[in-house]
Amino acid sequence: MSENRQPGPAGRAPTVADVLALPVLAGGDPRVVAGEEHLDRPVRWVHITELTDPASFLKGGELVLTTGMPLPDDRAGVRRYVDELAAVGAAALVMELVRRYHRPPDALVRACRARGLPLVTLARDVNFLEVTQVVHTLILGHQADAMRRTQRVHEAFTALTLRGAGPEEVLRAAAEMSGRTLVLENLVHRALACEPSGTTAQAALTDWERRSRTTPATDRAGVSGPEGWLAAPVEYRGERWGRVVMLPGALPAGLPDRDFGPEDVTVLERTAMALTIARLTRPTPWERTAHRNALRDLVEQRHRSPADARARVAALGLPTEHVRLVAVLADLPPEQDGEATEFRLSEELTATGVPALVGLLSPGRLGVLPALRPARPWREAVERVARAALDAAPGATVSVGAPAGDLADVARSFREAARVAEATEPGRPLPCGRSFHERADIGLRRLLYALRDDPRVQDYAERRLGPLLDHDARHGTDLVATLRGYLDAAGNKTVAARSAGLSRETVYQRLRTIERLLGGDLESGEQRTELHAALHAVDALRAPPVVPPPAGDR
Repeated sequence: MSENRQPGPAGRAPTVADVLALPVLAGGDPRVVAGEEHLDRPVRWVHITELTDPASFLKGGELVLTTGMPLPDDRAGVRRYVDELAAVGAAALVMELVRRYHRPPDALVRACRARGLPLVTLARDVNFLEVTQVVHTLILGHQADAMRRTQRVHEAFTALTLRGAGPEEVLRAAAEMSGRTLVLENLVHRALACEPSGTTAQAALTDWERRSRTTPATDRAGVSGPEGWLAAPVEYRGERWGRVVMLPGALPAGLPDRDFGPEDVTVLERTAMALTIARLTRPTPWERTAHRNALRDLVEQRHRSPADARARVAALGLPTEHVRLVAVLADLPPEQDGEATEFRLSEELTATGVPALVGLLSPGRLGVLPALRPARPWREAVERVARAALDAAPGATVSVGAPAGDLADVARSFREAARVAEATEPGRPLPCGRSFHERADIGLRRLLYALRDDPRVQDYAERRLGPLLDHDARHGTDLVATLRGYLDAAGNKTVAARSAGLSRETVYQRLRTIERLLGGDLESGEQRTELHAALHAVDALRAPPVVPPPAGDR
């Protein structure tokens, strides 16, 4: 009999179609004559009956086996027989065409079609007891498997909770267990985290807020809304923070779609519980974590596609179409609390109506991505953002990149802002009326400051000015200052002497010494240019060291 055991697909109970495919029934040459569209009904049990009112002994989900002997002769009786089976929720009616009937009665076929009850005929004799034994073994095996899977789900979520998993890790685990896409949203229908499975973030999140608002909230895990979402609230002691949603749709690896089952509900309920515990044990609000992760993914280009990036950012509430996006970096003073600054700046921008993503890219660096109206001068709008950042973190240095017209160019804008930040010396004054540094501010001095750690810059400065620096160090002279004054005066010895408060003869004498030590000709415009660049390099190398913000973990 073991050859008859063919378990149905993992994760669900055997259906009418699964049972009909078993060898023990296939030998009877089964033929579906009504209700073909309902062969996916799960079979909970098998019931053999020769009663005229079998429905009174059923609870729903049974595969009813009969020889047709008790079937009423009149049409009204046949309709009543089928109506009672359909009303109690029988999975299907299987009738053997060997004894009383050799073709199914027309009245029975019509009644089954009218009620959507699958009617299956068997052309050859079948051992009903053997069918019962095989199918019951299959069902019990499925139930045992389901219990084991449920236990594994509980164990997995317990482990997640004990190690303090965050929302994204919880959703990732739930998606792996269920094969479904999961989304966490807050009370204003912002999608804070999404873990796609068998689909893309774009497909899951496009037009998220509207779709979510058409899906009513439920007090417990349940299916609702026009798309048939399975949703559960995330709450604690009556305080609701949002909900977690499991989306229907095609399963991965080419598996067909299926309805949500008890195991899906178990996964979603445990997901909601794990998210509640994560919220209680982690002080950072979900919205802040969502903004950070979205910004880091944009900066590091970790999205699967530009369409996924747009869908995710739009689901967080940032406009992505017909806007200008500008990367803003705020490097915080060492004593500044990054998380507190992040919160204050986010609140300030929200209050002033500036839509933006705000998040810590690392402990000492805050990233801001405002969405600006194209018709408005972008520097004016960025000035508001920069002043808000300085109000939140006095002493911060704000750098911006070039505007991006599309989300796909945001990473470039952030790279440019980072280069501007690298080229900005501490305490470097800003142009009047401006609170931020930009690419146009990077001249030769700032360029060399940005490249100060490059050995080639260091070698150049040492080759061009090393002998002069060594002479000043050994003899206590100040020839470097004389050279600087001469070069700043564009080679005018009289102006250089007056600026230094020296006689012209003294300046002439010092310049001759400088030429001797450097082996050059200060009358050469090219050499003066080279020496001027070398002096800027020396200034950059002597500037106080700045420890760059460390790369933050997700």
